[in-house]
Amino acid sequence: MAVTRTRGLDGIFRPRSVAVIGASRREGSIGRQVVANLIAGGFQGPVFPVNPSAEVVLSVPAFPSIAAIPAPVDLAVLVVPPDAVLRVAEQCGKKGVKGLVVITAGFREIGGVGVVREEKLKAIADRHGMRVIGPNCMGIVNTEPAFACNASFSATPPLPGSVAMVSQSGALGEAILADAAQAGLGVAMFASVGNRVDVTAADLVAYWGDDYAVKVILLYLETVGEPQEFLQVARAVSRKKPIIAVKSGRSDAGAQAASSHTGSIAGADVAADTLLQQCGVLRVDSFRDMFLLAQALLHQPPPRGPRIAVVTNAGGPGILATDAIVAQGLRMTDVSAATGKALRKVLPPEASVHNPIDLIASADAGRYRAALRVVARDAAIDALVVLFVSPIMIDAAAVAQAIVDETARLQKPVLACVMGRQRGDEALQILQRAGIPVFRYPEDAATTLALMHRRWRWLARRPVPVPKLRVDTKAAANVMRARRGEGWLSGEEAERLLRAYGIPFAASRRVRTPAAAAAAAHELGFPVVLKGESAGLLHKSEHRAVRTGLRSGDEVYAAAQDLLGRLGATFDDLTLQVQAQAAGHREVLLGMTRDPRYGPLYAAGLGGVQVEVLRDVSVRVGPLDGHDPAEMFAGLKGRVLLGAFRGGAAADVAAAYDALLRLQQLVTDHPTIEEVEVNPFILARVGKSSVAVDARVRVGGRR
Repeated sequence: MAVTRTRGLDGIFRPRSVAVIGASRREGSIGRQVVANLIAGGFQGPVFPVNPSAEVVLSVPAFPSIAAIPAPVDLAVLVVPPDAVLRVAEQCGKKGVKGLVVITAGFREIGGVGVVREEKLKAIADRHGMRVIGPNCMGIVNTEPAFACNASFSATPPLPGSVAMVSQSGALGEAILADAAQAGLGVAMFASVGNRVDVTAADLVAYWGDDYAVKVILLYLETVGEPQEFLQVARAVSRKKPIIAVKSGRSDAGAQAASSHTGSIAGADVAADTLLQQCGVLRVDSFRDMFLLAQALLHQPPPRGPRIAVVTNAGGPGILATDAIVAQGLRMTDVSAATGKALRKVLPPEASVHNPIDLIASADAGRYRAALRVVARDAAIDALVVLFVSPIMIDAAAVAQAIVDETARLQKPVLACVMGRQRGDEALQILQRAGIPVFRYPEDAATTLALMHRRWRWLARRPVPVPKLRVDTKAAANVMRARRGEGWLSGEEAERLLRAYGIPFAASRRVRTPAAAAAAAHELGFPVVLKGESAGLLHKSEHRAVRTGLRSGDEVYAAAQDLLGRLGATFDDLTLQVQAQAAGHREVLLGMTRDPRYGPLYAAGLGGVQVEVLRDVSVRVGPLDGHDPAEMFAGLKGRVLLGAFRGGAAADVAAAYDALLRLQQLVTDHPTIEEVEVNPFILARVGKSSVAVDARVRVGGRR
């Protein structure tokens, strides 16, 4: 797959010759800017402007058409009106062009005729074997000296470097390149992919994953096209080099229309966010965070643990750093007794040898040097943050050099925060030249460290195969064959289907009269739960259709009369379910909703009626591996409620892990299932039986 994805991309990023079709002599035009950028960027091959009305563009001879160029052309940049693109693309194909960069807009983004035009462009490219960037894009850049190619209309020439960047937005592409240059971040390659008629972010990630010049990959995504393919590509590449993404679009009003709890919670931005996490992509909230993290990962190793030490000469910034580090889920480590003793020998009495280690305001280069020499050797520290607020009497450059000298051989990350003016710019340069990232504020350093640590956890994680599960495929097939069209299965059908896949349910009986309900309760044994069931009764609690803790036949009879009396007229197919009351003591939710773009989304969280209020749910894009269920529950804010507390025994969460993997097997075997929710799944104490007490399954059409 990787070979197919990267096929022909050298023709775009490493062309031997470039034609600019629509080149112009008009100042300020895109066609002129592309030619100017190619020349100014140092492109080593011939540039062929194509303009039937001009003999020369920017002192370069022009040609009336691509067919008139008397030499091979690897890359053609199209800056022609939209109704001319198809004709020109066909000419490029006949010429043997390897790749197109279609800057022209007026395609899928305008709908109607634009959609048709884009489909025809794709067909032309496929027929001639051309790769296409765009349409509706800003172009591409490669800063490699041997292949320097700025085939874009960017006004900002990028600094050469080791970062590859892709933007789905042409307008933002200009800002990204400008901001990267201002941040001092060098770019190896850049692509604005626009409508992605052919080349996608996944293609570029695969291409850059094998490129020796690229050390970090940056993405600006508006949507994750081809999510399952992106997952496979990014998961493989992120083990070789970091991938950082800004993903826009954090809201999705469509989630409000979902019928199940799982569907409503797994909507919005959750699917994209979990997809990126599952393939090791580090998602950040802003380009500023992206550039800071990229600089750090280019020069520093990720921390192998969460234990952070802070060395500072000012109490306020030290406290800010401490708060930010803890808020990010990292830990301010206790320095060892030996470290504390050694620090006490080299620091004045007023200094603090407890983390954060405060050298006080009079700390000069010598004191920083002495303290760092001790702290750097402490094995209890996974990462070091050095803060320096420059008083007027202290030489900031000398302090910076001390930081560099004393941390040069560390195999753990060192981040610095320099605040002050006294030779501050020189100090900044000294640190940056040594590969130590410098931050303006401690909070930025903490955010970056947390993301670096997440990368370490990703690299340390190894997938675990799902154990072989014994299921009754024949019983499940019988349920699916007997169903009547699309829609929600009855409660009884859903229970039979899930039981066939090994998900246990509390014993129950389904009846239609109060007398039958009382008899069923005596048969099951008290206490029991009584529920109303109907195809239209999706959220039972909203209609007070569940009565728990019924301890006698009379109570069951009365409750049944009440349910039938209140709900019978509204739900004409109303039946009653009498269920043995589960003895467990924790409720969780297990679910799946099939997203049209991302495929199966699996959810696990605290269950019951509070699920949509608390929204404490972990989501994963399928397929799950053997690690995922435990990680999903470990990621819940309320995970402590599933453990032992206040004298209560811990819940058997492993039973939920098993049930979630069984639910996945069901969904995999029956792709017409659109939604499944087991809520609540009642967890017993370890060694006892955990059971589901309610479930819903929605089936769609054939796939």
